[in-house]
Amino acid sequence: MLSQPSKSPNVSPLKSLIAGGVIVTAALVLIDVQNMGAWLARSPTPSVNDDACKEFVQTEATLSRQQLAELLTIPERDSKERVRQVVAEPYCRMAGLSVRAGVDAEREAYPLEFDPKTQIVILYEDNEYAGYRFNFE
Repeated sequence: MLSQPSKSPNVSPLKSLIAGGVIVTAALVLIDVQNMGAWLARSPTPSVNDDACKEFVQTEATLSRQQLAELLTIPERDSKERVRQVVAEPYCRMAGLSVRAGVDAEREAYPLEFDPKTQIVILYEDNEYAGYRFNFE
């Protein structure tokens, strides 16, 4: 019996090279996408920890649930004195920063009495209450 010659597809070396390049590129893109989030999240390491206490004022200071509830009812741009009536002296003062051009801001931190690993940081601009944020440890 005579065997028939097998029909092989007509694949040029250029098509193989392009297909291989597409596969390698796709693999590199997938690997890079997984690491892209970590790369984008990286920020330059600051020379000073901006969230660290600069000056400790009252190391026993904490904020109760009641004080926190009262603080959250104070409108922004109310006086610093009004806020202090609710929260008293802070645990510590943090490094100042500039939130808006030409306005220096002060930050004071208070650990929460019911969750000592969480702090509320109060922001003041020109002796006015400008808001708050939480620091979670």
